[in-house]
Amino acid sequence: MFARIATRYDLLNHILSANIDKRWRRIVATKLREKLSAKEPRVLDVACGTGDLSLTLFEITGARVVGTDFCRPMLAIAAGKTSRQVPLIEGDALRLPFRSGSFDAVTIAFGLRNLSSVENGLAELCRVLKPGGWVAVLEFSRPSNAIVRAFYGLYFRNVLPVLGGVVSGSLSAYVYLPASVQKFPDQEQLVLLMKQAGFDQVQYQNLTGGIAALHMGRRSQA
Repeated sequence: MFARIATRYDLLNHILSANIDKRWRRIVATKLREKLSAKEPRVLDVACGTGDLSLTLFEITGARVVGTDFCRPMLAIAAGKTSRQVPLIEGDALRLPFRSGSFDAVTIAFGLRNLSSVENGLAELCRVLKPGGWVAVLEFSRPSNAIVRAFYGLYFRNVLPVLGGVVSGSLSAYVYLPASVQKFPDQEQLVLLMKQAGFDQVQYQNLTGGIAALHMGRRSQA
């Protein structure tokens, strides 16, 4: 599915979010920069797709960033953006090809809900983090305001699938999107799952009224 929409993925992200997605990624990178204390931190961007967050992380944090995704056509597009600044590795988010404790921080943006197991995905993110390292999860979530939630639901269920299907040529991909968001844990549920996976100091920040949320947590020192 992602291979079919790879060439129109960036365009649709920007159109369907009115370019707000760019601001969300800058917030992730800025918040993560505040958490990085290592002299030359290593950051892994999981489910990096076409590399937008990977490149933003590199530019804002100054860290050594590695991007990984299981969809080769997405990575091919990412490679055209990042040049040699961000190494890209094809890999499964549920079986990351890295040793335990390899990174100072790990990010995943709009990818966790696509995994067959959110719990196993979080456990794998925790595994590759150094003790005390930070994870940042950016995902669509549940708007806190009832009016925003109503309009958001209407747009997501009725407008987005049609527009996304027309531009991308794959209606099924953009029918899948709202369905996957609806099944994904809400803000508080995700906090609980992150704690169960081995993270502490877990907090979240609603973005654009809760249309998206940024969850951050630290791998426990124990």
